[in-house]
Amino acid sequence: MIDTDVIVIGGGAAGMMAAGRAAELGSRVLLLEKTDRCGKKILISGKTRCNLTNTADIKNFIAMYGPNGRFLHGAFARFFRPELLSFLQKYGLDTKAERGGRVFPVSDDARDVVRVFQKYLADYNVRIVSNARVSSVSLDQHSCFTVGTASGRYLSQTVIIATGGASWPTTGSTGDGYAISAGLGHRIVAPKPALVPLVVREQNLARSMQGVSLRNIRATAFQGEAARVDSSRTPDCDYGRGEKKFPRPPVLESRFGEMLFTHFGLGGPIILLMSLAVVEALDNGPVSILIDLKPALTGEQLRKRLQSDLNKFSKRKITGIMKEYLPAKMIEPVIALAGMDTEKPAHQVSAVERDRIIDLLKALRFNVRAPLPLARAIVTAGGVALDEIDPRTLSSKKVPGLYFCGEVMDLDADTGGYNLQAAFSTGYVAGESAAGFARSLLRA
Repeated sequence: MIDTDVIVIGGGAAGMMAAGRAAELGSRVLLLEKTDRCGKKILISGKTRCNLTNTADIKNFIAMYGPNGRFLHGAFARFFRPELLSFLQKYGLDTKAERGGRVFPVSDDARDVVRVFQKYLADYNVRIVSNARVSSVSLDQHSCFTVGTASGRYLSQTVIIATGGASWPTTGSTGDGYAISAGLGHRIVAPKPALVPLVVREQNLARSMQGVSLRNIRATAFQGEAARVDSSRTPDCDYGRGEKKFPRPPVLESRFGEMLFTHFGLGGPIILLMSLAVVEALDNGPVSILIDLKPALTGEQLRKRLQSDLNKFSKRKITGIMKEYLPAKMIEPVIALAGMDTEKPAHQVSAVERDRIIDLLKALRFNVRAPLPLARAIVTAGGVALDEIDPRTLSSKKVPGLYFCGEVMDLDADTGGYNLQAAFSTGYVAGESAAGFARSLLRA
């Protein structure tokens, strides 16, 4: 049994920052990490390069978290991108900005980020206990917390819950913090997968195009069955979280960019961005995704171009004509969807068949069956309800001495460095607040 000022549960980005900051302010800090080492999720973030933050201005930054983003104003006012980059540079880590404002270590190595925090924790004598899965947190009549693990119990008058969400369980994020928080009286917003690939009903079609990566296409999510969606409702600009415009039903979100086909359905950047809106909409009924493979052309422009090619190369097979319009692996599946023989010469293609092809190029339709499981998501949406947490201090409004930071709270954002910045910022503020609370008890 150890008596300490602050116990931090969870050694991810938020937990390490919280532990370091509390210790820096003079608190005796114990960090309990359920896996064999801290920072595992940092190591795989940004495809092992670690997308630390983003250069977006504060208004656009906050918008990336959706309606809950306003909760972060307090934390960002205290510790935001400039303070994070200054902290990293103090420990010898230089950074660079890339496309989309994404900020990475110059080394492109997430291990260097973890090394910064290892040094930070060591400099301020944070005690780390690894392989310490917390099974319980209780509060006695003297407002003292008892934190139970398989290897023993630890006492403290201040606890910071930084257990993360329920995504990437191999990194230690298995939703433990939800049960702990609920046990202490907090309401949990049901966790959902965010930034997650989507499983479609047309799995055979997706599998036939597996591995095809598409660029400069538009994917639009609609409420409703794919066959019943009016493709003319597809917008010509992006709608969704972080965008200035909001869609009108039945449009849920629309994104321009890159995506890919998988053996189970749809993945890639713009699908991940739309996934939370899709997951939430599935509670209300069927959801479909229409893919405009030629968004730069109107249907009429595409019709004229295709007819010209059919006339010009009349002796070619339709498969040869379509090489100018589709990646090779998509040609036969699309022609089959149009109800055509792949051997058909161009001059035998009827107007009806031509129009079917155009419809498919402008609106390749899929019905979403479900997202991949929460464990396969990049981020967890949902968590400890924000209305029960003080946004200025990240303290519990229900339990004195209890603090939260990172993904265990009902906060999530799009890709681009936003989730890690929120983790670092909330960790910093939670650590600072917990240290202040611990000091106040010593003075009492």
